Amino acid sequence: MPDNITLTEGGVTSPKGFMAAATAAGIKYQDRTDMAMIFSQVPCHVAGTFTTNVVKAAPVKWDQHIVYDIGKAQVVICNSGIANACTGQEGMDICERTAGAAAGILGIDPSHVLVASTGVIGMQIPIDKIAAGTKEMSKALDGSVEAGTSAAMAIMTTDTRKKEVCASFMLDGRTVTIGGMCKGSGMIHPNMCTMLSFLTTDACISRPLLQEALSTVVKDTYNMVSVDGDTSTNDTVLLLANGKAGNTEISEKGRDYEIFLKALYMVNEALAKKIAGDGEGATALFEVKIVGASTHEQAVTLAKSVVSSSLTKAAIYGHDANWGRILCAMGYSGASFDPEKVDLWFSSENGEIKIIENGVSTGYDEKEATRILTAEAVTAVADIKEGRETATAWGCDLTYDYVKINADYRS
Repeated sequence: MPDNITLTEGGVTSPKGFMAAATAAGIKYQDRTDMAMIFSQVPCHVAGTFTTNVVKAAPVKWDQHIVYDIGKAQVVICNSGIANACTGQEGMDICERTAGAAAGILGIDPSHVLVASTGVIGMQIPIDKIAAGTKEMSKALDGSVEAGTSAAMAIMTTDTRKKEVCASFMLDGRTVTIGGMCKGSGMIHPNMCTMLSFLTTDACISRPLLQEALSTVVKDTYNMVSVDGDTSTNDTVLLLANGKAGNTEISEKGRDYEIFLKALYMVNEALAKKIAGDGEGATALFEVKIVGASTHEQAVTLAKSVVSSSLTKAAIYGHDANWGRILCAMGYSGASFDPEKVDLWFSSENGEIKIIENGVSTGYDEKEATRILTAEAVTAVADIKEGRETATAWGCDLTYDYVKINADYRS
């Protein structure tokens, strides 16, 4: 790993000074935990990025105020099952009362309490259950890895597995850690997906650089994920830095900032791939790499177009090397390129095969291509032979189960 950055098992409680808890509040689900809390022993610098959807859930508006206007936070509270979106003033009141409940027990400023919700749009959250769950978690906070895992599991909706990771590296002879957990499975499309991601770090870093680092890595991680083409009302990424590692504050760009940036990217890339691979009904992670582009923007546009193509996603589900769909998706992306120069490969743990060269079929073995496409993670690499820029996007196959899950989601 670059600069001795190591990805390891762990999550939001891995950095020094962070604790977590989860509880079954019965907000919508009656058979599992549905609330999570992340707590820092000291106030943190906070950074965030949010949905680009004009329709924004109450928690998004609440958190934007804290991130943009206050810049400090100490707690994150998240519920699953009900999104608290399109809920009017009552939705904002729920955010305020949730913050007040946590602040009262933990003895902190309510303006330092971030909130997040995920689930069904348009339903009102029962405030009594939210308040009771908040109080219970405040008393059960724990700094163990297991507590972080419990929190990661509590924010799941249609997710089939928890998503968490952490990275460690050295600054000033001190071990610095970044931990993260996220959820996301459906209503996911580039420019922030129906996803929540909560990141913690014990790095000492100025708030402006913390925000710049997060905004930078989101562009090439979460914004390169697409499951179904829908952008949610609740998308939120929050990054809290408490400085407990004891490194000299990163207050300007330089080597320490670059190491931090790389580690943050690695954490978020890992989480983004977990989201893509766990798309609703998915059987395979679908990765698209564009190489040989003249600009990064061109590569991004092409990669996003392919990974978002419903016809291509359906072909991946059928293990069909239907390369015409990929070339077609590149052609309507809006990015210019010469289709008669394109080379395309499929690869997986089962092997690699070149499908087209200079825009035409190589006469490849269909059975071998199918065998390669039966893996749980499949990559398509397209070389457009114009330059040295690259971009990678992540998605999943499109299956019958996607329709089943979303046809009766509210029930």
